[in-house]
Amino acid sequence: MFEIAAYGARKRVKGALALSVGLSAFSAMYAAFFPSLTGNLDLEEYIEALPPVFVEAFGLRAFNTIEGFLATELYQFAWVILLGLYLAYSAASLVSGDVESGRMDVLLSLPVSRARLVAERFLSLVPGVLLINVVVAAVTWVATRAIGYPIGTVDLVAVHLLSLPYLFACAAIGLAFSVLADRESVAQRAAMATVFGLFLLESLLTSTDYAWAGAVAPMRYFDPTAILVDGTYDVAGAAILVAATLLLVAGSQLYFRRKDVN
Repeated sequence: MFEIAAYGARKRVKGALALSVGLSAFSAMYAAFFPSLTGNLDLEEYIEALPPVFVEAFGLRAFNTIEGFLATELYQFAWVILLGLYLAYSAASLVSGDVESGRMDVLLSLPVSRARLVAERFLSLVPGVLLINVVVAAVTWVATRAIGYPIGTVDLVAVHLLSLPYLFACAAIGLAFSVLADRESVAQRAAMATVFGLFLLESLLTSTDYAWAGAVAPMRYFDPTAILVDGTYDVAGAAILVAATLLLVAGSQLYFRRKDVN
């Protein structure tokens, strides 16, 4: 059971380790820079000079604290944008890659239903995502204590736990395009464009009369700044993301069951 998921997860270990190292290096670098930045710059005055839409998009608050600084530099940028885009891109190849290469014919000859195949392909992403979160959280915890600006352990754990529904929602968007498109490159481009487009939609409409339209963006339901700066945990938002992920996965399974892959 779950042989396909386990095989896929093993193939992604190296990529997950590379991402863990890269994002951990970002975290350590930002932490190392923070004491000198607070000593040489008036960060609050710098924030006030930025366009309001930019401040809203990246959650720029309490930038002169380690919590606000990392919420923006690491989590709003690297987590919400870069990691979200990466998972959408990666998930977009889960099915379309096999269809384009012809491997799908072999997989469908196995005694495995199409719905289970799609589900296990999606589950193959889970270990890598968990690995990245554990490693980066540990490095961030150590780095902030090494510079004398310790970040709260509970809030740090919370921001990583609550990022999981968001990241899997981005991956589910990629999965949907993976079953819709027969070409891997098309699915990947469409998935990345969709996730980034949703980020722009939410960022540009947040302070307007059309803010309601941003409800379709997963970024609305995961706010690292609120977690790290205010200690506010949006559990309801996480539940919405879980429901959206399950809906997208189920929709992908239903579509692929009826799709002609020849």
